[in-house]
Amino acid sequence: MHRISLCAALAAALPLAQAQDAPGRPSQNAFNPAVSAVLNGVYANLSRDPASYRIGGFIPTMGEVAPAARGFSLGESELGLAANIDPMFRGSLIAALSPDDNTIGVEEATIETLALPRGFTAKAGRFFSSVGYQNVLHAHAWDFTDAPLVMRAFLGGQLAEDGVQLRWLAPTELYWDLGAELGRGRAFPASLSASGKNGAGSLDLFTRLGGDIGESLAWQGGLSHLRTNPRDRSFEDSGIAGSFTGSSRLWALSGVLKWAPNGNSTIRNFKLQGEYFRRREDGTLALDSYSSRQSGWYAQGVYQFMPQWRVGYRYDQLDSGATSADTALFPILSPYRPKKHSVMLDWSPSEFSRIRLQLARDYSRVDEPDNQLFLQYIVSLGAHGAHTF
Repeated sequence: MHRISLCAALAAALPLAQAQDAPGRPSQNAFNPAVSAVLNGVYANLSRDPASYRIGGFIPTMGEVAPAARGFSLGESELGLAANIDPMFRGSLIAALSPDDNTIGVEEATIETLALPRGFTAKAGRFFSSVGYQNVLHAHAWDFTDAPLVMRAFLGGQLAEDGVQLRWLAPTELYWDLGAELGRGRAFPASLSASGKNGAGSLDLFTRLGGDIGESLAWQGGLSHLRTNPRDRSFEDSGIAGSFTGSSRLWALSGVLKWAPNGNSTIRNFKLQGEYFRRREDGTLALDSYSSRQSGWYAQGVYQFMPQWRVGYRYDQLDSGATSADTALFPILSPYRPKKHSVMLDWSPSEFSRIRLQLARDYSRVDEPDNQLFLQYIVSLGAHGAHTF
């Protein structure tokens, strides 16, 4: 019987070798790392040109936030290696293969401790930041083809940092952890200019709490705070270039609820997920003083109504809030509330493959709604570790 106990889910998310190997003894795969690959392809039919994609009311980010290109495209595929290095450390590398320019980029590359006492874990390298809930998940584990609008507007799509993370798991009946990350500040909302200094360019503090309600329900809530000080964070819109220097403070509140009858998720289950982001920025924009108070949220539900078949709906809403920007110079910063409706249906013949149809109506552009259709496949080859709750 497959139960959705939070403790079981979190234990499954640990590296397989960590769970299987005896303490103090090197892993059996120390010199034979687990190898995996994820292939991801998309067909996109869009009523608006993705090259002109903008999120009205928000500063354009340095990330890749536009929808997939029209027509057929090979999405970002992954190649992963992971193994216990010795009784003290575990290492993993996930390389992203870009289909456009045939380049290979490092998505994640970390070493992580296995034997720190009193519930502490340390990690160093490049990793997805623990800002909110979905940012730490790889794209192939998302329940929808694309990222929510809040991740696009506030994190540039998905935030990966070079740095260190320290996490403490409390010895409590409920699952509770506390963590801190120091990052280089290499990506939005920081800036590449700021990353040239000594020390950290970003700080993220986070905590998560969760537990079970009877045999059929499990829940988790999280709160995180990301602080960074961009310097000459540049952007361009409609041929007008500008840069921002100042402070950026982001709060993220998340919640997840999972249901399965008597803990058996193989036939039917339901997942409710939502996040709320709120950001405050103060500084100078194109040599003028600038301040903004902006927010956004999304809520989504995914229901597996029979084995192998799921259906889901997501609603996104952003609020550009109050800004002191000169909208005559930067029209994209005019007050606006982008929103988006998405519905999806997917079929998973096995745990290694999934085919998804998604329809969406995106109101990110002012007075230019975009009707979107995506047909996506995701397949996994080789051993692949479990994802978090």
